[in-house]
Amino acid sequence: MKNFFKDFKAFITKGNILDLAVAVVIGAAFNAIISSLVKNIIMPLISLVTGGVSVNDWKWVITAADEVAGVAESAVYYGLFIQAIIDFLIIALSIFIVLRLVMKAKGGLALANKSKISKEEKREMKDLGLDFKNTADVAKFREIQKDKVLKEENEKKAKEELERINNPSEKDLLKEIRDLLKK
Repeated sequence: MKNFFKDFKAFITKGNILDLAVAVVIGAAFNAIISSLVKNIIMPLISLVTGGVSVNDWKWVITAADEVAGVAESAVYYGLFIQAIIDFLIIALSIFIVLRLVMKAKGGLALANKSKISKEEKREMKDLGLDFKNTADVAKFREIQKDKVLKEENEKKAKEELERINNPSEKDLLKEIRDLLKK
């Protein structure tokens, strides 16, 4: 059971999971801001240009309401659909601009790191099918290297633990004897 919680803790604290959680929260807040911009600023301006009728009220009436017969109006509210499309386009444009700025900033850092790639690393990248001139490939290669180092460290720790179990020290043996005598 301890291993389960240990593995779960390692999983949940992994950088990618935390980044994803932050992105979801920020995305939800960003969506609220953009929706408010469209609903409260852009759409009233469009309504002003189109003669004062709110875009939300734009509709195609299929069946008119008849209060005497008790028939409700049936209509296609295409104005709401247009508003949703404008919401989407503004959100997509905003995300595109932010991502482009981030990628340019990362690209600048990666370009500075490109000169630090050794000939051996370039050979390794080629063997992996990665291009050392491509910033995304350089970042991917650095991740692979980091994972390889972590794996080697974990293997070393496991080997040391196995060695300790198979060849206990004098102190460990004395402790086991004491525990057996207590029983």
